[in-house]
Amino acid sequence: MPAYVIAHLREAAPHPEIAEYIERIPATFEPYGGRFLVHATQHEVKEGDWPGHVVMIGFPGIAEARAWWDSPAYQEIAPLRSRHIEGDIILVEGVPEGYDPTATAKTMREALPAE
Repeated sequence: MPAYVIAHLREAAPHPEIAEYIERIPATFEPYGGRFLVHATQHEVKEGDWPGHVVMIGFPGIAEARAWWDSPAYQEIAPLRSRHIEGDIILVEGVPEGYDPTATAKTMREALPAE
């Protein structure tokens, strides 16, 4: 099952360390089958508040995403970003092909108290 790293990064002033981070990050996730799915693109807020930017990296599975995050190569460059950009970053597993959300709804309905 695919997995994703999703980052919600706040606005930051340009800095040489951020540029270096952006230059170096692709080489850190390539050994784990990762690739940018969203990076430096516009987003449209439909509900709530979402200042800043969205970054999404896809991996073949959650094990590869975790291995990338914990890798010495990524951990070496992570401070180049974190010193200058605040944000939230999550690793999340995707759903299998053919996923049917109605099964989740059925389980939810079955857990509701009887009326």
